[in-house]
Amino acid sequence: MAAEQRKLLEQLMGGGMASRSAQLPLTDPKVCRSYLVGTCPHDLFTNTKADLGACPRVHSEALKAEYESLPEPDKKKLGFEHDYMRDLQGRIEACNRNIDTLQRRLEKTPDEVRQTNNLLKAISDLGATVANGLLEVEVLAETGDVAKAYDEYYKVRHAQAAKAERERELKALSETSGPSGHQKLQVCDVCGAYLSRLDNDRRLADHFFGKMHLGFAQMRKAYDAFPKEMRGRARGPMPMGGGEEDMMGGVPTGPGGGFGDGWGKGPRGRPGGFRPRGPRRAW
Repeated sequence: MAAEQRKLLEQLMGGGMASRSAQLPLTDPKVCRSYLVGTCPHDLFTNTKADLGACPRVHSEALKAEYESLPEPDKKKLGFEHDYMRDLQGRIEACNRNIDTLQRRLEKTPDEVRQTNNLLKAISDLGATVANGLLEVEVLAETGDVAKAYDEYYKVRHAQAAKAERERELKALSETSGPSGHQKLQVCDVCGAYLSRLDNDRRLADHFFGKMHLGFAQMRKAYDAFPKEMRGRARGPMPMGGGEEDMMGGVPTGPGGGFGDGWGKGPRGRPGGFRPRGPRRAW
């Protein structure tokens, strides 16, 4: 879609952009190397809440065709695949940092942690009171002091009831604490959108087939396709080729955090399902 829009724009401008790109060699820093090798990330999220805007470098179909026609040894000498891989890596790592941030937001607040600790301490103290009280009742009963044993047993029953009440409060707090309490939220480990276990299959399918989710899935799949040893050497500064700006720079964050609510519009078909937290990869 983005390529078609660019082509139409070139036609409207009388071929000015096409002429400019035709004059550039493959190695010119103004040329987008990610576009030459694969798919420029700027083209993946158009009109989504993760929209990166227009790529600042030239996307030329003629140069892409020229690059694709080169023999493999010549492609390796240019090193564009390495630049493309590092571009993907930088954007994927930025997305992963965003996912980690959103995941931390689902954890308990300091006040909820304090309440939990207080309840745990109360339950522990009441448990000790019950245990000591029962021992005292047994001793009093053996000595024949029935009245005191009865009074002590009454205190034990009261402590048991209080302990049970604190345990119910702790369970309720665990189920309702944090932003995920009522909605059962979870962060999608591909694109960083919030998902809810309460959503029906149609809404989950809309997410998994949404443009934003599929864009991140495509980036992860393209990155994983590179040899492992090549990916290991990719650590370092962002390259000149595919867009060195940080993925998070200028990307709006919606009400749900991260890259908006993530409910992209997509075709039906894939049954809804919940992605568990774990290794992030394209599905």
